[in-house]
Amino acid sequence: MERHAFAMKIKEGQMNTYRRRLGEIWPELTVLLDRNQITNFSIWNAEDLIFGYYEKKDGAKISAEDEAVKDALTEKMQDTFSWISTPGEDMRLMYHDFGVVRESKELIRHRVFMTKLKDGCEEEYKARHDGLIEQRGGVTDPGPDSNFSIWSAGGYIFGYDEIDTTMETEETIEAREATVSWEMRQLEIMDWITNDVDWMTGDVHADVKRLAWHN
Repeated sequence: MERHAFAMKIKEGQMNTYRRRLGEIWPELTVLLDRNQITNFSIWNAEDLIFGYYEKKDGAKISAEDEAVKDALTEKMQDTFSWISTPGEDMRLMYHDFGVVRESKELIRHRVFMTKLKDGCEEEYKARHDGLIEQRGGVTDPGPDSNFSIWSAGGYIFGYDEIDTTMETEETIEAREATVSWEMRQLEIMDWITNDVDWMTGDVHADVKRLAWHN
């Protein structure tokens, strides 16, 4: 399974128009997704940022005819946003911990987050997360987190995580201390846009909202 992501910034005063036009193109868009075996497609919003995530079968290609359909649908939205990622190109995958992916999404909750990297800190962010992958040593994470990936484009970080609610347990004191230590260190190299660490810092940031989903 291939994982892909994209990111945009809504132009000032255009959020309502973006949402309305997304609703207008949604029936045709979902037919296009189904026809090309694109699944688990979702669109998320915080402040003026849009983050999209989707999956497709390995090596599956969109036909030239459907590329034209996709371009036409995008054109209907184009004046409401500017691209952060590059259209037609994958965002940079900064981290992954796919674990055991739940095929059924009925008993999962999502954690989607957005941050802004401080100038010159992209490689340091990547190196820190590469270290986490090395620590795992190739061992598959059984959960509750699964299908976890972090992407970067335009100086932004976007994270996508599916959490199996049947496996969640109360956080131990040790785990909480480790989380605080990691997140406070991360604040050296990035600024939060979503409210994931407000409980630690006392800051107030935006909730992330899911605008759309198609399985």
